[in-house]
Amino acid sequence: MTTPETKPPVPPFTRETATMKVLAAEAAWNTRDPERVAMAYTVDSEWRNRDTFLRGRDEIRDFLAAKWARETDYALRKDLWAFTDDRIAVRFQYESRDLEGRWWRSYGNENWEFDEHGLMRRREASINDVEITEAERRIHGARADGDTDGIPLR
Repeated sequence: MTTPETKPPVPPFTRETATMKVLAAEAAWNTRDPERVAMAYTVDSEWRNRDTFLRGRDEIRDFLAAKWARETDYALRKDLWAFTDDRIAVRFQYESRDLEGRWWRSYGNENWEFDEHGLMRRREASINDVEITEAERRIHGARADGDTDGIPLR
């Protein structure tokens, strides 16, 4: 019998481990590596991303590859909103440039549910986009080590 993959920290979450999970997700997404990010989800993970519904790592990987092909210079910040034993809610902002060169800031909330191995089995994301100028950007690359400041509300 094969051993299931494990992605620590695993449930049940504490404030510390939930925060670790959020920051690990942020760091992974900032790599813009669809393969790496997809491995944090169960093989049959269910997603709602805006109006798109996905199931499984293959669909997640393909979705992320297409996303990062059209959202260049992507940089993300996530903050812990709330947690229970096996669920985490986050708020996030990311900035990216579209293929026409316009900059966008996307605001959102995610609800996550994890299995006993720390893999995300469900993700629901609601996201809104606001066009910004390059001068209005405030997220430049991955979070610096030790930077735990929350993201601004607007």
